[in-house]
Amino acid sequence: MKNIKAIGLIFLALLFGLAAAVYATGWISRQSGIASNKVVVAAVDIDLGSRVNAQMLSTVDWPSGSVPNGSFSDIKALNDRVVKVGVLRGEALMEGKLAPVGTQGGLSAVIASGKRAMTVRVNDVVGVAGFALPGNYVDVMVNAQQDKGRGEDALQISKTVLEKVLVLAVAQEANRDDTKPKVVSAVTLELSLEDSEKLDLARSVGTLSLVLRNQMDKTTVATLGITKGQLFGEKKDIVPVSTAAAPDRPRVRLAGPATPRATECVEVIQSAARSVTCF
Repeated sequence: MKNIKAIGLIFLALLFGLAAAVYATGWISRQSGIASNKVVVAAVDIDLGSRVNAQMLSTVDWPSGSVPNGSFSDIKALNDRVVKVGVLRGEALMEGKLAPVGTQGGLSAVIASGKRAMTVRVNDVVGVAGFALPGNYVDVMVNAQQDKGRGEDALQISKTVLEKVLVLAVAQEANRDDTKPKVVSAVTLELSLEDSEKLDLARSVGTLSLVLRNQMDKTTVATLGITKGQLFGEKKDIVPVSTAAAPDRPRVRLAGPATPRATECVEVIQSAARSVTCF
């Protein structure tokens, strides 16, 4: 009886093993039958602005039905191309991630068409404690003396002059994959030509501050700026009229038409009459 049970278990195990082998063989044959293409991917992490060479790339089999648009199948086609965004290891290289053919490497390769890069000096406060990192957006605020008319005192004013400005680099670092704050002495911003002129004037007339903003926030708010008087809720200065006052009580000026002062007087003698006329 025991021998029959042992033989039955052995037979059952062989049956399950055979079924598993048949299933595995069929699965392997189905996988080998899927059409695939060669796609060039990054063999290492590639920083933006870097020039690509063969040592940074490799090819992998990619299912034909899901090959990314703009991808490459030949490593030689990517020789000396410059990436304008960071590419992670194993990520496919596509035309949209590359600067135009002939572009030189470096920061100039990542500047958008029609834009300019401008560097401003910052400190740990102006640079938002090092959190203004490449890839973040900031607003630029200036604190300066506002010019007034002749005879009026200049007013201290703070005003936002630029909004949603992309940070291209901090110091000599343009890598956008790092989230650790970096306290640096200079920040490079991406600006239009008109905004570059505004920033150049703003840093020459006052003190700049960077205001970090949400990367997804695209709204702009036009403000008139704020003066010290407005900040503390002060009323407008009232200039008193200078008047002479008696020692015992103040002199009151009555409202009414002013009497013109005489400047010339003529004495007229006619017969026995004598008169003085002033005008």
